[in-house]
Amino acid sequence: MISIDALTVEFGAKPLFHDASFVVNRRERIALVGKNGAGKSTLLKIIAGMQKPTGGKVNVPQDTTIGYLPQVMNITDQTTVREEARKAFANTTALGEKVNALQKTLEQRMDYDSAEYMELVERFSAAQDRYQILGAENYEAEIERTLVGLGFLKTDFDRPTAEFSGGWRMRIELAKILLQRPDVLLLDEPTNHLDIESIQWLEQFLAQSSGAVILVSHDRAFINNVTNRTIEISCGQIVDYRVRYNEYVTLRAERREQQLRAYENQQREIAEMKDFIERFRYKPTKAVQVQSRIKQLEKIVPIEIDEVDRSAMHLKFPPCLRSGDYPVICDEVQKAYGEHVVFSGVNLTLKRGEKVAFVGKNGEGKTTLVKCIMQQIPYGGTLKIGHNVQIGYFAQNQAQLLDEQLTVRETIDQAARGEIRMRINDILGAFMFGGEEGDKKVKVLSGGERSRLAMIQLLLEPVNLLILDEPTNHLDMQSKDVLKEALKAFDGTAIIVSHDREFLDGLVTKVFEFARGRVREHIGGIYDFLQHHNIDSLNQLGLSNAPTSNKNNIAKATLQPEKANAISYEQRKQQQKLLRKAEKAVEECEKNVERMENRLSELDSILCTPEGASDVTLITEYTTTKKRLDEEVERWETLSAELEELKMNK
Repeated sequence: MISIDALTVEFGAKPLFHDASFVVNRRERIALVGKNGAGKSTLLKIIAGMQKPTGGKVNVPQDTTIGYLPQVMNITDQTTVREEARKAFANTTALGEKVNALQKTLEQRMDYDSAEYMELVERFSAAQDRYQILGAENYEAEIERTLVGLGFLKTDFDRPTAEFSGGWRMRIELAKILLQRPDVLLLDEPTNHLDIESIQWLEQFLAQSSGAVILVSHDRAFINNVTNRTIEISCGQIVDYRVRYNEYVTLRAERREQQLRAYENQQREIAEMKDFIERFRYKPTKAVQVQSRIKQLEKIVPIEIDEVDRSAMHLKFPPCLRSGDYPVICDEVQKAYGEHVVFSGVNLTLKRGEKVAFVGKNGEGKTTLVKCIMQQIPYGGTLKIGHNVQIGYFAQNQAQLLDEQLTVRETIDQAARGEIRMRINDILGAFMFGGEEGDKKVKVLSGGERSRLAMIQLLLEPVNLLILDEPTNHLDMQSKDVLKEALKAFDGTAIIVSHDREFLDGLVTKVFEFARGRVREHIGGIYDFLQHHNIDSLNQLGLSNAPTSNKNNIAKATLQPEKANAISYEQRKQQQKLLRKAEKAVEECEKNVERMENRLSELDSILCTPEGASDVTLITEYTTTKKRLDEEVERWETLSAELEELKMNK
């Protein structure tokens, strides 16, 4: 289907990869792997035609369509979710208009026996057949199935896309690409913004797709379930393994052993040649042999070993005080924003040393409960933090809190304490910051690199309760393995909010499911939990309660005509205007609260120092900011209540 021939890409003196050649066949599912910076995303862009290689070429048949989802997109659409998804059928819609135009022309013509009329009939028949083949009559249902599969509610379909976060808007872009049904799908980290249910749906979709897929992902379970071929970019070369990822890992280890032996033999041979040259360089009787050795040395092509493999290590958290037997106890904890109840009646007790997972659809309250435990937001009920508990928290936006003016090495040097300072280079190497990478300024790092750096900082803190909110979103396979091994060896307590099944497997012994305002406890690992739900729901997590949802949808659909008749167009328009205004006010208020909370956190750190404690200006600012924060939280609660009332009356 697509052939890549002698592809070379150069950034600076050293090529990113060179002489890369392989063929993508129909229905193949390819995992594209390699360390960060190896060129995976660049290769996808070249295949998609968005970037030109330095040398070589990509041969794509003329009738082959390609769909490309990058890691990051600048999305500026101003439509509703449904309207944006319809753009996937732009060609089909245009064809439908052509069919209608031809039909009208035929109805107006009376020269049934003429050659022109017969030609028009043939054109109409061909266009109509093509229109039917494309499934034009069912595309609205297909849009609905895809959006629901990716986690959208039916009530979201007519909301403006501008109301959604960047992660949800990436889901809309993914939906558009999937709806186009391209011959070749290029997906760069598609699961970063998906929850477990949506990932499972995407796995099924790709399994049933008739086209080819080239996939870059750090979700090991996802690529194992989807792909049947693995292409590795290593040391600037393409290495093709026609097996699944798990089998590739075994074959790669064997290949690396062979490479290491060959590398060691070559280094020994080079050392012997150099030694011979130095010993006999100035002896006339050995001149011929010396010159021969020099020529042999010049002809040797050095064997390269990927640096990422040398950096494997075991990282342990620094020792910390022993916490109490029960680090976290929740008793009837609840959280509501106005009339919207995020969760209620939460009762959970974490024992010292337990490692648990918080799972559920986005928006069900996982991060909200974490913020309650961190005492960052008010809540109802009783929440006790145990004796001697030292909390280490990795937020979803942790990477944005780094000092951009420091280098990578300086950032870690400031966080390291005690003996671990002697191993900074090893730690940086384990997270792909070896060599010159450690001298990079934080401000030039990519989002993924910043996430890894923030993760290293957390690993260096002496804590006994770890709370990690989506820690693996931007970590590659090796970095995740290092983190997982460190967490396994961690003798404290851990709460992990994650959609990464492979990461959670073998790590957690208990799962807390967030759904429909409730938090349910499940004993066992993540796959025990998923198996239980798959049995109940046949396929996807959470579908066991689908009948209730369907009843609600049917009820809404039944009431809709009455509401439509009762409310005029102008009234609905005014309602929409008030709703958008209220949502904007709530969003602005939330940003103000977040900004003031961040400033209070900064001031708190400064005031803990001897110099800061005596600074009257800072103390005054802290008091004023705290008062303004309390007022803003009250304002937010009022605005949220008004917003919920508007939604109910919509």
